[in-house]
Amino acid sequence: MDIDDLQECIHHRFAQVKLLDHALTHSSFANEDGCADNERLEFLGDAVLELCISEEGFKRFPYAPEGQLTRIRSQLVKEKSLASIARELNLDQYIRLGKGEELQGGRDRDALLADVFEALLGAVFLDGGFESAKKMILCIFESRWPERAMLPEVKDYKSRLQEVSQERFKERPVYALAGTSGPEHEKLFDVDVTLPEGERFRSSGTSVKRAEQEVAKKALEYLSEE
Repeated sequence: MDIDDLQECIHHRFAQVKLLDHALTHSSFANEDGCADNERLEFLGDAVLELCISEEGFKRFPYAPEGQLTRIRSQLVKEKSLASIARELNLDQYIRLGKGEELQGGRDRDALLADVFEALLGAVFLDGGFESAKKMILCIFESRWPERAMLPEVKDYKSRLQEVSQERFKERPVYALAGTSGPEHEKLFDVDVTLPEGERFRSSGTSVKRAEQEVAKKALEYLSEE
């Protein structure tokens, strides 16, 4: 696909086209080709995105408390949302993947697509400065904002823990399947959750989802006692 079409789509024409190539280079391609991957640009773009969305939300909803602004931002910048934007921009067609990642369906993975979108933001920031990145972000997200700040309260423990963790630590908790036990028809799943500051908790459940809810509840109880 023509790289000029992509630049038209994002409303930014690169003075340093190498930055755009860099943003579209996945680590799997970089490892095979010996070039730099887009992970550092992703790190930068994530910060630029969070700042722009936070500022715009602050302006749009002047009476919304911090918790509501956090929920709105979380909905806008969650992995699934960013992957959807990446597909709309056809980034799945532009990203450079290694052969193995290509064969494993990397172009369809939400996490990979969300990362390349953030890397693209980082590249725009370096190429044109903060105002260029902000202009791109506001244009892309214009139709995605809620009409009002009142979003539904989070009811499940896992979602609540993510919200609290982002508010307090600016990072998400990490879940991992620790193991299984019991016979096949009564199998229990052990799941760990690690908070950004290193505290780790474990719970079991009859499914991974139930175990995640139980361990998230345990972590929330710990955080409420601090």
